[in-house]
Amino acid sequence: MKRLFIKTYGCQMNVYDSARMADLLAPLGFAASETADDADMVILNTCHIREKAAEKVYSELGKLKLMKAAKAAKGERMILAVAGCVAQAEGEEILSRQPAVDIVVGPQSYQRLPEMIAKIVRGVGHALETEFPAEDKFDHLPQHSISNGPAAFLTVQEGCDKFCTFCVVPYTRGAEFSRPVGDVLAEAKALVAGGVRELTLLGQNVNAYRGQGPDGTAWSLAKLIAMLADVRGLERLRYVTSHPRDMGDDLIAAHRDIGQLMPYLHLPVQSGSDAILAAMNRGHSVGDYLRLVERVRAARPDMALSGDFIVGFPGESDADFEATLALVRAVGYAQAYSFKYSPRPGTPAAADNRQVSEAVKDARLQELQALLLTQQAAFNATCVGKTMTVLFEKEGRQPGQAMGRSPYLQAVHADGAAALIGQIVPLRIAEVGPNSLKGILLPTHEAATAKRVMAD
Repeated sequence: MKRLFIKTYGCQMNVYDSARMADLLAPLGFAASETADDADMVILNTCHIREKAAEKVYSELGKLKLMKAAKAAKGERMILAVAGCVAQAEGEEILSRQPAVDIVVGPQSYQRLPEMIAKIVRGVGHALETEFPAEDKFDHLPQHSISNGPAAFLTVQEGCDKFCTFCVVPYTRGAEFSRPVGDVLAEAKALVAGGVRELTLLGQNVNAYRGQGPDGTAWSLAKLIAMLADVRGLERLRYVTSHPRDMGDDLIAAHRDIGQLMPYLHLPVQSGSDAILAAMNRGHSVGDYLRLVERVRAARPDMALSGDFIVGFPGESDADFEATLALVRAVGYAQAYSFKYSPRPGTPAAADNRQVSEAVKDARLQELQALLLTQQAAFNATCVGKTMTVLFEKEGRQPGQAMGRSPYLQAVHADGAAALIGQIVPLRIAEVGPNSLKGILLPTHEAATAKRVMAD
């Protein structure tokens, strides 16, 4: 048995890809390793979205080079691979800067890992694959993915055709592609048969999903969700990440009509300034976004919203930034992610000569994050005293404790719940902590009543 260590950077899509790479290599005799130093193969599954992403990878490769040399001195081999979006963007540069790397493979080509490994084992130099192959990579992956818990990710859509001026995804993930409905359904059923109770459907623009249905027509994400909701044993559904331009009426209605679809929506807006949104090529205005939020909340009044924000985009003025703060106050987010703009090589925004100073970006980010954290704390505080269902996913830090997620994706822990891992249980929320909520198990008769009420 050989040992495989995968270090995953970035988004949920990379988490899913790492799991599928492990599935792909299992028939070759690779079992999971907890650390890199005792692994026969190490894969860095990389992300290129954030600032200095590539440099962080090269720093990690420097450490792995020493581990590889130490194993070679003992007559042992370590195959070193770089996968993901940095691999796609950097390509040959990785092999040039760090010759210890054996394999460089982009996110659309990792189905070719077995033949690339065979090439390395035969001693035929390096293996590089960063093209966008014509064939569907999912056709070449193991038929069913494997989950190690009751919640799992399932990629249904990849790539992006939006070409936001700050983003590298269209260049590293390629054009939008939707998996056929039948393939998604088969994988979902296999995951549920393995104990999964909650699925998060993934895509760079997941609500742009247009997979071919069994009737030969293109199905929307809403229609796909409705079908998955009928899978016996699948009790919760989520999806991420959405683009405001693709939030159709049927998907909004799905939040109203489908009980398994959780009342949590991640809907990135990036800026509250129409001028900046136009410069970003987002394809929607602030007014469009606010009207969309209003429609979503009309369909599902208990909807919790999350978002993404970029501060310091080229040309962003004080007034533009104040407009972002105004949008945040108008919407009220349960949680959100915010970042300083960082130029990505090859994107239009990187060539803009109106770059904002780091000092200004730092100050704006601190102000925005303070507001967002205040809103998150206020939302969490409204949960105290309420009864809500929690899917317990793993053991907590204390003996007998279990951790899980609320319908609103909050982390929740409860004492005496270790035996309930894998189950969805109603809890009464008692306290709000810095990073999680504390729940209390209900007496048996109360729990049964709560389940009936929530089912109704």
